[in-house]
Amino acid sequence: MRFASLRDDTPDGRLLLVSRDLRQALDASEVAPNLLDALHRWEEVAPVLQRLYDALNEGGVAEAKPFDPTRCGAPLPRSPQWCDASAFLTHGRLMERAFGTPPIPHFDTVPVMYQGASDDFLGPNDDVPLPSEADGIDFEGEFGVVVAAVPMAATAAEALGSIRLVIQINDWSLRALGPHEMSTGFGFLQAKPSTSFAPVAVTPDELGDGWRDGRVQLRLNVALNGKRIGEPHAGEMNFDFGQLIAHAARTRRLSAGTIIGSGTVSNVARSAGSACLAERRVIEILDEGSPRTPFMKFGDRVHMQARFDDGSAGPFGVIDQQVVSIGR
Repeated sequence: MRFASLRDDTPDGRLLLVSRDLRQALDASEVAPNLLDALHRWEEVAPVLQRLYDALNEGGVAEAKPFDPTRCGAPLPRSPQWCDASAFLTHGRLMERAFGTPPIPHFDTVPVMYQGASDDFLGPNDDVPLPSEADGIDFEGEFGVVVAAVPMAATAAEALGSIRLVIQINDWSLRALGPHEMSTGFGFLQAKPSTSFAPVAVTPDELGDGWRDGRVQLRLNVALNGKRIGEPHAGEMNFDFGQLIAHAARTRRLSAGTIIGSGTVSNVARSAGSACLAERRVIEILDEGSPRTPFMKFGDRVHMQARFDDGSAGPFGVIDQQVVSIGR
């Protein structure tokens, strides 16, 4: 199934079912008012939603309307918890060099993860208001999963079975603020503004061969102001999502609707490009002695779309956002 959240006068939006071709949408709020409610009552509502979804794809629902992602927020406009990992070791090692930080102990055996703000997610076409260009504005293209309730100390296999939805993410970062916050030992706060999401969340079966080994097997095409930044393949994730969920649940329960992110998609092969500017800049430093690519300015626009290995468009829709000043 494919879901989106239509903006209305409620914090969580109105639940939509979206057709497989992303052209039609059906208001499913009579089954569950919003996606978070559906996740809490998944065993009860999923069979009903599946029947409606099948009918939508067969063209048998008169109430269906054209799907307009610009009217949608994030699939989950807010979540009980948002934890983001750094599961692509290539990216992590490059960031250590970019920020001049010492190697993280056990980085290749124990997932690295931070807990971000989950009360104010951005939709796929929302402007991104920020206070200063001097903060080093950067995007980070990644994938994530939304889980059912996960018990404390769940195994990786158990955790993998808790995945209800797969999503596409732009985890905004302010690079000039990151080094200080990392050095405090308390983690990110100001360096991580509100996170953005592609409009459509999908059940793993919608990905077909694009979901394998607990990983999204798609490329993430990223462009800045219409110019290619990269199209790294998410299949190179060093930890699978089961391992990431189990890491987050090691000493706590996870509520239904918790989001776990992969971290920036990154490949060993330089030819794949990058999914963030910081990685591109550090590669320029390594290859050419200094960075050539600036961080984002107000008015810059980032475009992200997942694609299958055959080049066809992924199921999540498009993130297309402009950075703007908060105007103070």
